Amino acid sequence: MKFGFKFSNLLGTVYRKGNVTFLKDGNTVVSPVGNRLSLFDLKSNKSETLQFTTKHNISCIAVSPDSSAAILVDEEGEITLINLISKTVLHRHDFRKPVNCVSFSPDGKKFAVCKDNVILMYHAPGKTMSLNPFSLYRTFYGAYNDVTCIDWTDDSRVFAVGGKDMNTRVYAAVKLENLVIYSLGGHKDEIVGCFFEKDSLDIYSVSRDGTLNVWDCDTDLDDLKSRAEFETVPYSEEFVEETELEEEETKASKTESEVDTTNTKILYTRTAKHFFNKEGDFNNVTSVSYHSATHILVTGFASGSFQIHELPDFNLIHTLSISEHKITASAFNVTGDWIALASADLGQLLVWEWQSETYIMKQQGHFNGMSCLDYSPDGRYIVTGGEDGKVKVWNTNSGFCFVTFSEHTAAITGVQFTSNGHVIMSSSIDGTVRAFDLHRYRNFRTFTAPRPTQFSCLAADGSGELVGAGSEDNFEIYVWSVRTGRLLDVLAAHEAPVSSIAFSPNESLLASGSWDHSAILWKIGDEKGARETIQIGHDVMSVAFRPDGKELAVSSLNAEISFWDVQTATQNGSVECRHDIGGGRSQTDRVSAKTSSYGKAFQTLCYTADGEAIIAGGQTKNVCVYHVREQMLMKKFPISKNLSFDAMEEFLDKRKMTEFGPSALIDMGKEDENGTALKLPGVRTGDLSSRSFKPEVRVSCIRFSPTGREWACTSTEGLMIYSLDSNLVFDPYDLDIDVTPQNIRKLLDNKDYSKAFIMSFRLNEKKLIEEVVEHIPHTQIDAISKNLPQIYVEKSLEFIAQQLDASPYIEFYLRWCRALLVNHGPVLKKRSNQVMTTMRHLQKGLTGKAQTIGKLCDSNVHQMRYILSLAKLQKLKLAKEPEAEEAIVGSESDESDDDLQIMSVAAT
Repeated sequence: MKFGFKFSNLLGTVYRKGNVTFLKDGNTVVSPVGNRLSLFDLKSNKSETLQFTTKHNISCIAVSPDSSAAILVDEEGEITLINLISKTVLHRHDFRKPVNCVSFSPDGKKFAVCKDNVILMYHAPGKTMSLNPFSLYRTFYGAYNDVTCIDWTDDSRVFAVGGKDMNTRVYAAVKLENLVIYSLGGHKDEIVGCFFEKDSLDIYSVSRDGTLNVWDCDTDLDDLKSRAEFETVPYSEEFVEETELEEEETKASKTESEVDTTNTKILYTRTAKHFFNKEGDFNNVTSVSYHSATHILVTGFASGSFQIHELPDFNLIHTLSISEHKITASAFNVTGDWIALASADLGQLLVWEWQSETYIMKQQGHFNGMSCLDYSPDGRYIVTGGEDGKVKVWNTNSGFCFVTFSEHTAAITGVQFTSNGHVIMSSSIDGTVRAFDLHRYRNFRTFTAPRPTQFSCLAADGSGELVGAGSEDNFEIYVWSVRTGRLLDVLAAHEAPVSSIAFSPNESLLASGSWDHSAILWKIGDEKGARETIQIGHDVMSVAFRPDGKELAVSSLNAEISFWDVQTATQNGSVECRHDIGGGRSQTDRVSAKTSSYGKAFQTLCYTADGEAIIAGGQTKNVCVYHVREQMLMKKFPISKNLSFDAMEEFLDKRKMTEFGPSALIDMGKEDENGTALKLPGVRTGDLSSRSFKPEVRVSCIRFSPTGREWACTSTEGLMIYSLDSNLVFDPYDLDIDVTPQNIRKLLDNKDYSKAFIMSFRLNEKKLIEEVVEHIPHTQIDAISKNLPQIYVEKSLEFIAQQLDASPYIEFYLRWCRALLVNHGPVLKKRSNQVMTTMRHLQKGLTGKAQTIGKLCDSNVHQMRYILSLAKLQKLKLAKEPEAEEAIVGSESDESDDDLQIMSVAAT
């Protein structure tokens, strides 16, 4: 089996911290997720997380006006320049200090970086023949504290910044005769946002205490006199002297009576001052965004509500509360119709259409992290359970969560799909096992034990008739009937908490592992009570059956995976994993990562779809794949390289050691993003204790997709999916010198479709295969499939399965699928074990299209019937009474013809 899996997507986490923005098309939201970047396409209803990562969590982002490039800034001040078209990293630059905000100019030729109280302006790459990344254009001084926000005029000649010194300053980005720097006061708290009016120098400034100042400028943009054109060479001096700037600032801050009438300097006047409604002492403004074309201002508060105002009259349009936690970021799309709102505390991302007052997107991950997952039998869905007591179902094609079950009152410990894929089972430490129906989206069955207990693991049998759960306090295993809800059996033999259970895929056999150093095989059917005890010698962390049910894998606390024959209860082999776990060194550890890995073990196991390998994960940043028969490590996947997590470093760093111990243990009086001291729950004022900590990367559950094309794991990062489906992988088959794209296209022009079809699969480039297949006439499909060599049949079916997910030519590929299965069905049946993953992938695509088209046809039928009925009623109203009676009779006779017409229109 191939193990060229690449990171494909990140689900379950939609936002962590920083600002959010829209791309140029107005349909795609860009959101930072940890040290990765996620794109949510609201038009095609798909999400994508890019593969590259930064060293630390992303704190702010900026996208170029043409959406071709983006700048990512992490917590430690390292800037990453990426190309959004090729989705690759172009350049990295380290500022060695945190960056507060970054912004491109509207013309895309410059970008500004605000670090401390300094604004650094750089030439934007890509606008000239050379890349020239991060070429400094000019440095601006003047602020007395950190700069917090920035905005540009439409012509990119002037920009304004707000800071913690409660002032808003206007700078000239090019040499202007009547403007160098202008300072605007009038606030009593730090500036959260400052915005220019469209095609004007008028400014709106918003402070954290909920104050809005309206500043009117006596000079238009067209009246600004330039001493140097914007396209010419910039200033000869690299830095502007602070003394010169202070002199200009004092001159500009004089009252109107003191200003010389002959002076041509610009002058700002405050024309209005508004206050936002306050509902509590801590209802500060946390985010603000302005759309200059529509004059709409959206303001987010610490109470979790937001307000929409129309400026400059400050007319309140709408107020809505979306949560009890503060709104961290907000942004408008290009047209101003959609507003993106994000909350870091909840990990929530919303897109709100303010005119119709509806949600375009509403996504939220698990609040406290994920603990377990499972794939549906067709691989289309993933169900996850979290420590917040919620069960969420995700679509693997779109990456969105479409249903959340909140019936549990405590952390989820296990989730599993039944064999038909219509029911989800979940267990929790609240003492219940619940069954959820995916058709009606409800909890239709609740299983409980005779006495209160906490369930630590869950398993459902292959038929979907039985469900079992292990207890961690009375050490018993309970088995219920899903159909009746009755408790069938209580299995009591363990002497310590039950850590894992699993049903055999092929027989009524249940395997359980416990901390009492044993694993037990239970007979559940007619031979109820019969069991076989396997002594492991150490605490059992996880058990897993091979897909054929003939082998059992057991992970123990001594970092070893042992394999046991189910029929004879004898050991077939074992793998020593201690040197492969590779745990990182925590900030408080005095030893290296290699030494700290002792005592760690894999806590979750899963066989691959073909049963030849096993994949394992645990309290470590690595996921390891072992070959079962050879008992050796095949591949190691590092889950994260984010240094914002704990236990990521390998060796001791003397720079982080002080005379009092590790610097991580010293409370530096940290504050949150609003400047409020961290406090105890329920306390209105801050205390001297530190409430900040770094989470540690760990993998709580791993599952392999039934299609064999991907696997997923729940980690501290979120739900991470690794897939083989990558367009960038060049994997030719039986390649020779004559197999080239040019020769393949020549064969297409000569209508030699069969040879072109085979050669395209030998080259194995997806775009080229798609081009060849879609150029073949549908009348030639049956003939080509009959003469197709057997070795290319499975490759063709796998390609068709992928196309059914994305291609609009559904009927065309269905004809290919039918021809291949009819002509090569007997041979495929003999090789059922080898083609099982392909057939499951094909079933996944067919099931998805059948459900989508079925719903669309039903909707069209009802709409057409409604339209035709309205037309008949309109005719009856216009007609006279005797004619109306004839119309009624005629309509009844034409009912069957209308139904036929409706079905034909709906199908098209």
